[in-house]
Amino acid sequence: MGEYHDTLFPNEPQNYRVARDNLLAAEMELRSQIEEVAAKRRALPLGGALKEDYVLTEGSHDLSIAGQARQTKFSELFAQGKNTLVVYSFMFAPNANPCPACTSLIDGLDGMATHIRDRMNFAVFAKAPINEFRAWGQTRGWRNLRLLSTGQTTYNSDYNAETKDNSQTPVINVFRRTNDGIFHSWASEMVFAPWPEGMHPRHADSIWPLWNVFDLTPDGRGDWFPRTTYD
Repeated sequence: MGEYHDTLFPNEPQNYRVARDNLLAAEMELRSQIEEVAAKRRALPLGGALKEDYVLTEGSHDLSIAGQARQTKFSELFAQGKNTLVVYSFMFAPNANPCPACTSLIDGLDGMATHIRDRMNFAVFAKAPINEFRAWGQTRGWRNLRLLSTGQTTYNSDYNAETKDNSQTPVINVFRRTNDGIFHSWASEMVFAPWPEGMHPRHADSIWPLWNVFDLTPDGRGDWFPRTTYD
């Protein structure tokens, strides 16, 4: 019998159960802390008003259809009755290769996109031309994502998805539409804050289940990093 519940597993030694209960206490404390942080995030006042109604480029919402590229205003990303927009900035610049880590993250989010969109708006931005971005999505089998190019706008530099030397940064930005306009709500700012030695910034872990799976195991994350192929 454990300290917190009566559910045991076959052939458990006592020292395992004692250690597991100590870990369980820490896990429950972490659960509470995660909710406390989420509550603080929800309680944030609105940030700055959207700098401009950026004119983005996108293709058909169905990645299996080539379609003709069209212009879409940032404000048009808000569906009726849904006032929150989550934007992931994919590290994919013109004449460059798409980021393997971003690809891994978006591979997973493609499957969740329909669920996310039932509650709020979600889009993936990249500076690469839309035909290149969509072509990459097609090679990955993405079916549910709204992909847009920011290449003809200053969105990336304005919202810190790009450094002064044009290097791309994988930032998550959240925007909120109100009666007074569209406002910035939150960003994954841990990517800009100091990183503990030997640790990735983990600014996107909350939407990237891959790492949480690894954290459940004795092997942990190790020095593994996503690749686009595993041949």
